[in-house]
Amino acid sequence: MQHNALIRLVVLSIVLLTSAPARADWINLTGAETAPNITEITVLDDRVRVILEVYVGDLATFKTLVPDDWLKPGAADRPALAERLRQFSDEILQIITPDGARLQATLILAEPRLREDRASPFAGMINPMTRQRVPGAPEDKRVLYAALEYPFTGRPASLTLVPPLDENGVPKVTIGFIAYHKSVPVIDFRYLSQAATLDLDWDDPWYTRFANPNLKRHHQSALMSFLYVAPREVRHEILIRVRDLQDWTDLGLRDGAVIGSDERAKVKAGARAFLESRNPLEIDGAPVTPVASRAEFLNISLTGLQVIEGDDPLDPVTAILGIILSYPVAGLPQHVTVQWDLFNERVGRIPATSVDPAGSLPGFIDAGDPVFEWRNYLRQYEEPRVSPVVLDDGRTVSVPVLSVLFVLIALGGAVLAVGPKMLPRPAWIALSGASVVAAALLFGVAAVDVVKPFAGPPEEAISARILTGVLANVNHAYLENDAAQLRKALEVVIAAESLTEVGEELDRALAIQVVGGSIARVDTITDMVLEDITPLDGQPGFRSLAEWTARASAGHWGHVHRRTIRFQALVELVDDEGAWKLAGITVTNAEQLN
Repeated sequence: MQHNALIRLVVLSIVLLTSAPARADWINLTGAETAPNITEITVLDDRVRVILEVYVGDLATFKTLVPDDWLKPGAADRPALAERLRQFSDEILQIITPDGARLQATLILAEPRLREDRASPFAGMINPMTRQRVPGAPEDKRVLYAALEYPFTGRPASLTLVPPLDENGVPKVTIGFIAYHKSVPVIDFRYLSQAATLDLDWDDPWYTRFANPNLKRHHQSALMSFLYVAPREVRHEILIRVRDLQDWTDLGLRDGAVIGSDERAKVKAGARAFLESRNPLEIDGAPVTPVASRAEFLNISLTGLQVIEGDDPLDPVTAILGIILSYPVAGLPQHVTVQWDLFNERVGRIPATSVDPAGSLPGFIDAGDPVFEWRNYLRQYEEPRVSPVVLDDGRTVSVPVLSVLFVLIALGGAVLAVGPKMLPRPAWIALSGASVVAAALLFGVAAVDVVKPFAGPPEEAISARILTGVLANVNHAYLENDAAQLRKALEVVIAAESLTEVGEELDRALAIQVVGGSIARVDTITDMVLEDITPLDGQPGFRSLAEWTARASAGHWGHVHRRTIRFQALVELVDDEGAWKLAGITVTNAEQLN
């Protein structure tokens, strides 16, 4: 499938108008996670588990759950708990089977708590899709926390959830809810404002769905492809469930068994080995093979995909593997294709996204059209190059050597014209005049920059520009994946005698890591401040205490990590034949900013 340049422009415009900076790949804008009342509903093999957080202002609606000891003396003359739970199950929060039976709740726990903090970073802002203000959580954090279970027998094909409704079918209270089938999240936070039927897939809970298409999770596909095209690297990244991967290759897992901490490395190695040889990729018409690969276990969180850091056992039904296949390139290519060859009876269409310096463009790979294609439509793109940092620091003066020479000749001719020797006076006068004319005509030709006597280090503003330029070129150098090419690039902006030492400090202190161990690329350097600028001993240059802000990002599997770091470092810069180079650096502090 070919990417049309006009479509790309329209899609990018929509993204820019409707997106906001975020650390995760998706942010819920419904505001349901900050609703006054929250319920988490989990369908298990033999029961439905319900967790309720009831806003203190809505206790009247859920009064059947209020413990007797919360009531004033004499106010506890009400039905027994069993009768109240029957009323709750039949009228307040109903769970109905396909044959119309209402499951009966059992109260496990009811106690006062403070609501869990699920604050939305967009609370108070206008949702660009609905044009409505995103609500915030109630200021009063007091809630009635209740845990209930609704037992059932067999495997019902569906369950219908019904919130508290009045006689006209209008919700009595506002409830935000999230639902799981076993460990699989079926939706992101949404509002439970009417009856919602959950169609259950007992063979594979991943495919459990609400009948209402508006009730769904952001990340629905069990298999996805991402094609990253960058200046020095093309990456093919794949998201795939462990359960689906086992349909194509033996990962050594027993049916129904969880993935223990000791099995993770084996599963990841098997996945990498299998996918390195599948879905062939071509760059500018030439078949290529990956030179490196990486695998991470991921889970679906409320803000998208997150790398799993702990060692807890993983369920193959929900465990997702993120695979990264790396293909180095010398520069941004013109054409990249992926021939997708992994389909099964459930998966005949694969969501696919291409990502390049202009942004991302989503699409699909179909079994009938299995080629995913990226073409270079960038018109104003410039390859990042490492170049010498040459700035007029105000410490030198340009001396026009030829003009000075002819001025000296002119002065000598004038002196000799007074008492002519060797030549007649007119000849000396002519020579002197011609030299003056030559000096004027050659002014600026063959000029040589000479350091001013007693010149100190550059002024603060110029020094800041010098260091900003050097660090920006260092960031360009670190785009190189090959060690030899990286060293060659760094030689342009790091003094030769300090290359090893400075390179080690850059690797140690300036590398910005994100979740999963990848390194973020620095996009911009701002707010450079230099203090205590002093000259170096015995060589042109200066040392200083510097502070700057680096904004960096790293993208994998459609997920963007952004970091803003404030660095503080002791730096030394030298003037190496007119080009400024880093001769020393010691990072003393690196603070991540919100």
